[in-house]
Amino acid sequence: MRRPPSSILSALPGLSMLAALLCGCAAKRPPAPQTPQVTVATPLRMNVIDWDDYVGQFVAVDSVDVRPRVSGYLISVGFRDGDYVRKGQRLFTIDPRPYEAILDQAKGQQIRAQATLVNAKAQAARGQTLLSARAISQQAYDALVAAEGQAAADLTSAQATVRAATLNLTFTNVTAPISGRVSDRRVAPGNLVTADTTVLTNIVNLDPIRFAFTGSEALYLKYQRENAAGTRASSRIRPNPVEIRLQDEPTYRWKGRMDFVDNALDTGSGTIRGRAVVPNPDHFLTPGMFGHMRLLGSGSYSALLIPDRAVVTDQERQVVYVVDARNTAHMKAIEPGPLVNGLRVVRTGLGPDDHVVIDGVQRAQGGKPVKPVMSRIAPEPTPPSRIDTGPPASTATAVSAAS
Repeated sequence: MRRPPSSILSALPGLSMLAALLCGCAAKRPPAPQTPQVTVATPLRMNVIDWDDYVGQFVAVDSVDVRPRVSGYLISVGFRDGDYVRKGQRLFTIDPRPYEAILDQAKGQQIRAQATLVNAKAQAARGQTLLSARAISQQAYDALVAAEGQAAADLTSAQATVRAATLNLTFTNVTAPISGRVSDRRVAPGNLVTADTTVLTNIVNLDPIRFAFTGSEALYLKYQRENAAGTRASSRIRPNPVEIRLQDEPTYRWKGRMDFVDNALDTGSGTIRGRAVVPNPDHFLTPGMFGHMRLLGSGSYSALLIPDRAVVTDQERQVVYVVDARNTAHMKAIEPGPLVNGLRVVRTGLGPDDHVVIDGVQRAQGGKPVKPVMSRIAPEPTPPSRIDTGPPASTATAVSAAS
């Protein structure tokens, strides 16, 4: 038997090692990646209402600085700081004695003028008799008549002086011009106060109270166009309702209505002033308090909602991932709307039967298969506000559920 050449025999160990290495590499090949699991659900259909958000401040309907109408020394204060006072209630008392003396003097002048007038009338009557008997001249009689007229004028002046003195004496009791909450006293008894100058205190009425805010020109135009459309559709236009929450409140618990929009925009800021009126029967709200107000931007309309976490940003557009019948993920561009109870309104881009990825969005890739797990989007149990239905607004900064 012929033996193989020695060169072939020497190469056999190397070939054996190469074959073993190739077999080992084949055995260590990594397993194929698993299909990522995601949670999908169809959009939630719900009736919602659009609102526009504003930040503003409560202001009193009426605010009055109380000033004395006569000068004098203050002798007493008739309220406690921060009290609620009624219109006509006595707040301060100015020393009335100087004004009592002036009134007595005026009354004396009035009595004197009355006596002078009585005498002048008697003289004129006597002169008429003497003139008829040609005992006095016409000139002398005319002088008696003039004296009677002057006495009548002096009496009228004296009566006016009495009325003025009476008013000044009345003004020594400073009363509340409106009902409302009074501030603290600015002047202590014993101090001299000056008529129409010294501020004694301030009164604001609290029920109802106003909420003042500013809005952009775009929102003003939107409401003007909607109001014009409403005017054509109906002759009766009701004030837009508003809802307000305070800084420490999670919900909009204060209800009111719009009552004023200014007649011009601020040329510097491009905004316009607006105002709402809010009932405040327990006087909890006070002027100067800040709040967040939402103004009704539309009536109730049907919308599709998805969790806000399902919306991702792809460059300059907002997209969501949807899963088709072959369990393949695809991106869909949407137009997102405001938030309502943690869910995002989708204005365009989604259909009611689309399977939207609501959990595991970071594992989904466009055009790649996924393993979908069906779920459902549940609304928050917050009770909605009841508002009349109407067409959806063109824009809104906030939204709420509608029953």
